[in-house]
Amino acid sequence: MNGWTYIWTNLKHRSFLAALTIIAVAVTVALFALMLMSRDGVEEGAQKGYGPFELVIGADGSESQLVLNTFYRVGAPTGNIPYGLLEEAEESEHTDAAFGMTTGDSHEGYPIVGIDPAYFLTRYADRQLAEGKLYAGLDEVTVGYAVANALNLRIGDTFSGAHGLVEHVELEHEEEQAVEEHEGEAHSEGAGEEAAHEGEEHADEAQEGESHDAHASFKYTVVGILPKLNTADDRAIFTTMDYAWAVHEMDEAHKEITAIIVKPSTLLGVQSLKTQFDAHNNVQAVYTGKAVADVLNVVDTGSQLLLIVMFVCVLLAAVTLLLALTASIQERKRDVGLLRLIGKSRSYILLRLIGEGLALTAIGLLIGLIAGHGAGALMSESLFEQTGIQLQALRIASEEWLLIAATIAIGTAASIGPALGVYRTDALTLFRE
Repeated sequence: MNGWTYIWTNLKHRSFLAALTIIAVAVTVALFALMLMSRDGVEEGAQKGYGPFELVIGADGSESQLVLNTFYRVGAPTGNIPYGLLEEAEESEHTDAAFGMTTGDSHEGYPIVGIDPAYFLTRYADRQLAEGKLYAGLDEVTVGYAVANALNLRIGDTFSGAHGLVEHVELEHEEEQAVEEHEGEAHSEGAGEEAAHEGEEHADEAQEGESHDAHASFKYTVVGILPKLNTADDRAIFTTMDYAWAVHEMDEAHKEITAIIVKPSTLLGVQSLKTQFDAHNNVQAVYTGKAVADVLNVVDTGSQLLLIVMFVCVLLAAVTLLLALTASIQERKRDVGLLRLIGKSRSYILLRLIGEGLALTAIGLLIGLIAGHGAGALMSESLFEQTGIQLQALRIASEEWLLIAATIAIGTAASIGPALGVYRTDALTLFRE
C-alpha cells in the first residue's frame, strides 16, 4: 500500500477526530496570520505616515497626541498657535518646506484639514488625482480615497462641516452655554483671550435669535478625489486654511493654526528649528520620528500581551493534535502489529504515523492561512476606513514564514511521541493487544 494512501485511509476512517484537529490548527494559524498582518499594517503606516516632515510644531501638551492628530488624524489637537509662527518657519534657513494646518472640524466623522495644496506635491511628488483637481478656492475640497468610497462622494457634491472634538476658537465666557444650545454641538477650551472675544460675538448672535449654524451655512464643493495613498490622508477632507478663519469669523490679527509640519533642509537643521520654536511660550516642537517610535513601543507592549494569549491557543492546538494521534494509534495497534508481521519495517511504520500527524498539521495550516488572509482581504477596506490600519492580505506578512515553520515543527513534535510508543513495541505484543 502506498504510504500516502495509507495515511489518507486512516484520516477518512477517523474523519470526525481529524476534522476537530484540523479546525484547532486552522483557527490558531488564522488568528496568528491576522495579528501579523495587523502589526505590519500598523508599523508600515507609522513609518510612512509622516513622509518627509521630520518636525511638527504645535501647542504645548502631549507630544504623541500632537503627532497622532497631525499626521494620523487620531484624537484631538493639543490646541492652537499663532499664524505668525508659520511665517517664521518658512523664513528659516533650515527649512526646505513648511505647511500650516487647521483641524478640528469634520464631516460624517472624517476630519476637514486646511492646508496649502503644495503639501501634496512635496509629500507625494507628481501623483495623479483619481478624479478632478486639487482645491483652490475657499469653499472647494479634495477628498481622500477612503472618504470618497465611504460617503459615496463625487465631483460636484456639496456638504457642510461640523465641529470636531476641539474647536478652533475658545469660549471662556458664560455665553458659551447659549452658543452650545443654539448650535447643538460641543465646544472645547484651549485658545486665548482673543478667541474668547470671538466666543462672545457668537453668543451675541445666538441671543439675537439667529436660526442657522455657521457650519451648516458654509457649504463645501467636491472638486477632486485623491488616489489611494495608503496613508491617513486617504481618510481626510482637504481644503484651504482660510476655511477655518471664515467659518469661525476670525479677523486678520487673530488668525490661528493647529500645527506646522516642517521638512528640514538638512537633518542637522532639525535641532536648530526645534530649539528655535521651543523657546516660544505655549509652543512645542516635536521630532516626528521619535514620537512615532514612542507610540509603536506602546503598541508593541500590547502585542506582546496578545502573543501570550496566542501561545495559549498554540498549546491547545498542539494538545489536541497529540490526543488525536494518541487515540488514533491506540485504535490501530492491531493494524500496526499486522503490518509488522508481514514484513514492514519499524521505520516504515514510524514514518507513516508521523506523516499522519504532519498531514493533519499541514491541512490545518493551509486552511488557516487561507482563512486568515481571506478574512484580512474582506475586512481590509472597512478596517482602513475606521482605523487607518492597512492590511496587505495578498502578501506574506514579515514573520509569517516563522509561523509556518513553527506550526510544522509543533506538528512534528506532537506526532513523534505517540509514534515512538508504537515503534518500540514488539510486533507480537502489538498484535495480541
